[in-house]
Amino acid sequence: MQVPSFFSRRLISGALLILVLIGGCGRFRSHENREYVYVWAKGTYLRDRVAPVSNRVAEVVNGQRLEVIEHGRRFLKVKTAKGEVGWIEEHGVIDQLIYDRFTQLARENAHAPVVATAVLQEDYWLRDAPGRKSNRFLFLPENATLQLLMRASVPKPQPAQILLPAIVQPEAKGKKETPAAPPPPALEDYWLVRDGAGHVGWVRGRALDEDVPDAIAGLAEGQKIVAAYVLKTVEDPQASVPGGRVPEYVTMLAPWKDGLPYDFNQVRVFTWNVRKHRYETAFRERNIAGYLPVTVSQQTFGKLAEPVFSYRVATGDAPALDPQTGMVKPGATTTESFHMEGVIVRRIGEEPGPQARARPSGRAAEHHLRRHGRPRG
Repeated sequence: MQVPSFFSRRLISGALLILVLIGGCGRFRSHENREYVYVWAKGTYLRDRVAPVSNRVAEVVNGQRLEVIEHGRRFLKVKTAKGEVGWIEEHGVIDQLIYDRFTQLARENAHAPVVATAVLQEDYWLRDAPGRKSNRFLFLPENATLQLLMRASVPKPQPAQILLPAIVQPEAKGKKETPAAPPPPALEDYWLVRDGAGHVGWVRGRALDEDVPDAIAGLAEGQKIVAAYVLKTVEDPQASVPGGRVPEYVTMLAPWKDGLPYDFNQVRVFTWNVRKHRYETAFRERNIAGYLPVTVSQQTFGKLAEPVFSYRVATGDAPALDPQTGMVKPGATTTESFHMEGVIVRRIGEEPGPQARARPSGRAAEHHLRRHGRPRG
């Protein structure tokens, strides 16, 4: 038997090394090119085959990542992190590109200021953009408390209409009728929200119930309370609240209508009457175009620390909605600031006196929203 020479052994070793490297590179490339999808359904099962009758292989839940092994017709063969392999319908998952959009939303809005809070009235899935045709992913259960970050108003999908042939009327001599302009599209509101786990996405406004205390919810007089902030608390041992400490609120109200070019058009302060044990309106400002958030703080006036609240209102031409994003374009704004003296609300900067309390600003919120003269008496 002929023994391989030194050079032959080196040649064989080199060839084997190259094969090992090629195999390793192949495994590396296959790892880098792995395809993943993410379950958007609340919960579903992987099946052992695509057939009318099949067996459940594993249960998968909302948000779970699955590795794609094979593409079929309307189905994907996937593998879980535990190594379970089965088939799932394509419409029950989202791809990596859509998942990255939700990741980016969460990253960009991780520290976005909260303008109000709300509670979900029904089960809902976060969307990556406002509108019913956007992609949905993360599941939110009913009664989840959410932080509201910003609002957008987009056209509401309309049902298909059957067009009937128009009836032609004889035209008067020398008279041409101008066709009526089509009505503007109906709008619906969406809110960019953040949940307790830091997930961020869009939720339809009608699925949210603003987090308003029950004690003042019935005092809105047909308006919707869009936000409520505690200014201070007062002691009333006879009040049916824990410890007899009753909160007093500044609230922002708006009509029950989507697509408004402002967040609220009325401000009311509710104080507690310790003799009659009920809430009363201590301040009201109407006919404004106001914007969230509202800031509440404590400042010292003289020797006393008093509650202060501020909000922005439009001062120029009527605000509008951005046709591309649906976001509010307020234009020129100014900041209104008020402080409380007991149950008296005074505008900061005004001379103290009986005429300084609870006066409307006199802004018209329809077209120009310009300040009118403040009455004096």
